[in-house]
Amino acid sequence: MLTRTTTRWRLAVLPLILALAWPAIAQKHRSRAAKEAASLPAVIWRDPGDVSKLNLYYGEGGRGDAPNAGEHFVFVKEDLEGTNPKFDVKDDKGRKWRVKVGQESRPETAATRLLWAAGYFVDEDYFVPELRVSELPKLRRGEAYVSSGGIVRGARLELRRKDIRKLGDWSWFKNSFEGTRELNGLRVMMCLMDNWDLKADNNSIYEEDGERRFVVTDLGASFGKTGNYFTRSKGVPRDYSRARFVEGISDGHVDLVMHSRPPFFMVFRPSLYRERARMENVGKDIPVVDARWIGHLLSGLSAEQVRDCFLAAGYDSAAAESYTQAVQKRIAELNRL
Repeated sequence: MLTRTTTRWRLAVLPLILALAWPAIAQKHRSRAAKEAASLPAVIWRDPGDVSKLNLYYGEGGRGDAPNAGEHFVFVKEDLEGTNPKFDVKDDKGRKWRVKVGQESRPETAATRLLWAAGYFVDEDYFVPELRVSELPKLRRGEAYVSSGGIVRGARLELRRKDIRKLGDWSWFKNSFEGTRELNGLRVMMCLMDNWDLKADNNSIYEEDGERRFVVTDLGASFGKTGNYFTRSKGVPRDYSRARFVEGISDGHVDLVMHSRPPFFMVFRPSLYRERARMENVGKDIPVVDARWIGHLLSGLSAEQVRDCFLAAGYDSAAAESYTQAVQKRIAELNRL
């Protein structure tokens, strides 16, 4: 027969036992989930169909998922990972959004639309010039983009969908698609958009609709120019329009311009130096036939569709026109290879 003292003792100890056992239980659950996910088909591209019919102003999520700048957003938490200011909010419908501010918000929004049109998986991103957020504390990063009354300026909103589960990251140099037309096309797209920040942790594997989808999930370092730490840029129309695209052709392969090598003094941080220097290989030795394939697909886009990518990202009409001409020029270069 249990005494009252014994019962109280067991109730007091039970939380401790659960706390000690929980890491092992959680690890076992993660291992089982990882094994189940590994059996799912791996995909990196799907046929976008007739690209001339795609709405590149709203992109992957369409008008239906687009946030309304006038609706009520509530602060959830700040995210201190990465180099750009980010925080999470919830809208009136209970949907969770990741807000990014700073120099990456515009180019990333535009890049998701062009990449989606080419048949690649992307996050649902939208650009909002001004966003009112209630219960917004003083941010540790990005406070310069906040005005009184919780007004956030120049916000990229990424929808955090509940039906998608992140399984991990993937590398450009070791993955399930090496040598395939689809991966080579994605390599071309990174160079076409001058996305120079090609770290593995900027790529994600998502479990969605019974598939393992390989996605480039951070595209903020696009539409400027590639280069070293001192010369590269993000989201600068003039830099992008003046940058070279095709470096050279030899033996049925093309090298596209992708500069990311760190300054010489970074050799004292050898792992970082090697990682940055290796990124340049993403644009090297691409089969011409694969580069032409993605160029032919993109040539189905009208100037208006390409322009919509940049208007949706908050660029003014002059900047959007500059980008449109530069993107179409690069597409034409691919088709002339």
